[in-house]
Amino acid sequence: MDNARLLNKSNSTAAQFIRYVFVGGGATVVQWGILVLLKEAFGINANLANAVGFVGGLVFNYIISSIWVFDTSSVKNKAAEFSAFALIGVVGLLINQGLIWLFDKALTGKDLFGGIIPQNKYYLVGQVIATGLAFFWNFFARKYLLYNKTEEKQ
Repeated sequence: MDNARLLNKSNSTAAQFIRYVFVGGGATVVQWGILVLLKEAFGINANLANAVGFVGGLVFNYIISSIWVFDTSSVKNKAAEFSAFALIGVVGLLINQGLIWLFDKALTGKDLFGGIIPQNKYYLVGQVIATGLAFFWNFFARKYLLYNKTEEKQ
């Protein structure tokens, strides 16, 4: 794959996936930054802090994805496009929230990691697992449900 296909918009799924890794990484930094800041500095519940972080990451992801990752939306109205983009993201958030809750609440009190990870940081383990699962869901759902133009013939 040449650099031009990676840098310029393309309907190539491989090029879009690679660009989405960078965009998703940036959105993850935004989401995690807000999550950890709110949880650690302000003592806010991990699920609430994660939801606020999700909104920040979602906005970042939408702006950069619509500029750089996906070529053409199947939805022409920008408000409807953002709503569909967000709805797909909400499914990822539900995956994320469920795993954060599991590790922050349901598994607290259990010594899962032999003391290597303090129990009050288990929510971060859930966040790591959820980030991977949500990443794949978000990319493929957005690619095939929202930005579903067929690939260009090369």
